[in-house]
Amino acid sequence: MLVCMLSIWFGSKDIPFSSTWNVLWHNDGSRDAVIIHSVRIPRTLLGLLVGSGLGLAGALMQALSRNPLAEPGLLGVNAGGSFAVVLGIGLFGVTSVSGYVWFAFVGAGAATVAVYLLGSTGRSGPTPDRLIMAGAAVSAVLYALVNAFLLIDPMTFNSFRFWNVGSLSGRQMDTVTQLLPFFVVGIVLALLLVRSLNALALGEQAATALGAHVGRTRVVGVIAVTLLCGAAVAAVGPITFVGLAVPYVVRLITGPDQRWILPYTLLVAPILLIGADVLGRVINQPSELQVGIVTAFVGAPVFIWLCRRRRVTKL
Repeated sequence: MLVCMLSIWFGSKDIPFSSTWNVLWHNDGSRDAVIIHSVRIPRTLLGLLVGSGLGLAGALMQALSRNPLAEPGLLGVNAGGSFAVVLGIGLFGVTSVSGYVWFAFVGAGAATVAVYLLGSTGRSGPTPDRLIMAGAAVSAVLYALVNAFLLIDPMTFNSFRFWNVGSLSGRQMDTVTQLLPFFVVGIVLALLLVRSLNALALGEQAATALGAHVGRTRVVGVIAVTLLCGAAVAAVGPITFVGLAVPYVVRLITGPDQRWILPYTLLVAPILLIGADVLGRVINQPSELQVGIVTAFVGAPVFIWLCRRRRVTKL
């Protein structure tokens, strides 16, 4: 509630807190009311959804792969969304955020399906190692195609770079309403997997002995990651480190039980994302620093710290 209120209060235009509080509950049609209800409230709601989606997708990826350094980009979601947006701009002339949304979502979903199919080949099926390797390969190919396209068509690059940096600005309420069903379904699917994920943490054989369906858990988990991360990438562009850092911090608080990790992640991830967005607006007034840049500055030291630790928290 505190970071949401700060997000509604702070911006490029200074509005006293008393005025912010009054027009928040009584839209009088003034300029301040238009800014708050048409710009800052949709931005804050989108931050809640995107933060929850990225954090929960990261927690699922780490639980499914039993790797505390896993994050949603390993499934090719970011690369697929970026490639589809480039195609939308370069081939179809899409220029609006509402147009990017559907190209990015379809691209993210298609890339995830491709990764899962590639990782499912062989007798052992879709193991965590196979999925990560397939995701790395697909991401490398798609990013190479993105770079080639941008070099050939500089005009596409000028439009793409604003989406690619990751930002909550410029999004309207229609973006929130368009993507809300995908976030809701993804969150519900993720929360339904908590017991199976706890069993999977003991190993595949132990999970099967405890009655968990390992294959079904992975399929549903991949679907949830695709819905959550795909919708987040479609809405604001690729934002890194939220899905990596937040689940790790949550495990320091809750321990390894997924029944606590997933709900806490739903709370902590939006705090990080909206807090970073507010910080980007404050430190660079009257302009702003995009939230994707701020989260990278926050998340990169955490990632280095994780890698340098002698013993990373096990899953």
